[in-house]
Amino acid sequence: MTKQRYFFLILLLGTLSTLGPFSIDMYLPGFPAIAKDLNTTTADVSLSLSSFFVGISAGQLLYGPLLDRFGRKKPLYVGLLLYIVASIGCLLAKTIDDLIILRFIQAIGSCAASVASMAMVRDLFPVKDNAKVFALLLLVVGASPMIAPTVGGYVTAAFGWQSVFIILAAIAVLILLAVIISLPESYKPDPTFSLKPKPIIKNFISVLIEPQFYTYAIAGAFAFSGLFAYVSGSPLVFMDVFHVDGKVYGWIFAILSIGFIGSSQVNNLLLKKFQSEEIVPVAMIAQVTFGVLFFIGTSFGWFELYGTIVMIFLFLCCLGLTNPNAAALSLAPFSKNAGTASSLMGAMQLGIGALASVGVSMFSSHSAMPMAAIIAATSTIALLVLLTGRKFIKQPVTVDPTLDVLFVH
Repeated sequence: MTKQRYFFLILLLGTLSTLGPFSIDMYLPGFPAIAKDLNTTTADVSLSLSSFFVGISAGQLLYGPLLDRFGRKKPLYVGLLLYIVASIGCLLAKTIDDLIILRFIQAIGSCAASVASMAMVRDLFPVKDNAKVFALLLLVVGASPMIAPTVGGYVTAAFGWQSVFIILAAIAVLILLAVIISLPESYKPDPTFSLKPKPIIKNFISVLIEPQFYTYAIAGAFAFSGLFAYVSGSPLVFMDVFHVDGKVYGWIFAILSIGFIGSSQVNNLLLKKFQSEEIVPVAMIAQVTFGVLFFIGTSFGWFELYGTIVMIFLFLCCLGLTNPNAAALSLAPFSKNAGTASSLMGAMQLGIGALASVGVSMFSSHSAMPMAAIIAATSTIALLVLLTGRKFIKQPVTVDPTLDVLFVH
């Protein structure tokens, strides 16, 4: 594969991966406007974000078997079309209940893109490159929290919150055209792959019982769920508690995303000297440290606006190291079942993330406490799962960065 082709595929897969983040980030500055137009509260509007997380989590399990049975592109077409229809429905929503339901359907469509892109990384690139590719995908995906909320803030102020969903539908149309024209089919349909419930469940179980998978997938999911707590709680914390407007909130969100993006690229440099399984525990220890400090400081009122921004920034820096390495280590043992494995990993990640998001919405106390508490708790659980689960991995599948082969030690 030429370098040009290599980076083109990463860009295209990264663009696919941005659909979900854009759907999450772009409408956040519009929460107060949505609450006013739909005659509800900002906390209730945040339930439409939680329903999106629930939908994208459930959809992971739906698309995994479909991607292994029909190849990667056909299920992707269906998901993108569903997303476009649901986005149009969202801009026509008249009540908060309508928006919550339509966001769930929109999520079902969008997760086809995220599951397919994850599986295609495993299909198209050598296992030794997976952690680096995931980090490069994060560079592309990382543009969404820099661009989406900032654009969303200005678009909402100028044209109303409904215009955000017009933009999202248009983005999905462009992505669909790019997939049809430029994305290769990376996995031939497998007629022997059964879509009956019993074989599907058996296939999921065969993935789930792999110690390396459940250790890094569950630990990575808990570590990543702090991001969901931050995304769900940040509109209330910054706009209601600290009283910044939608435009400023968009810029804060963009600045904070630099921590996540930057550290994911530092990860590429670290992989030249260290293996993924060496990076993950160190990054998780740092994540727990900052998470607990954030919670304690918030409890005692140490952090105002700038202190809160700094603590979230440090937390996101740690997450940029844990996420790509945990994902690569989770999928490393699989080839034939990569679609199923990636969907199961995504379902764990997004399911636990959805619970974190709901927790922030339910326990809103007009402060940063719910967000800080969940970030500290989920980070701690992630580290405990990692330290416990690694004891059960007898033959870890890893990669020698200097070789082009997979090896077991």
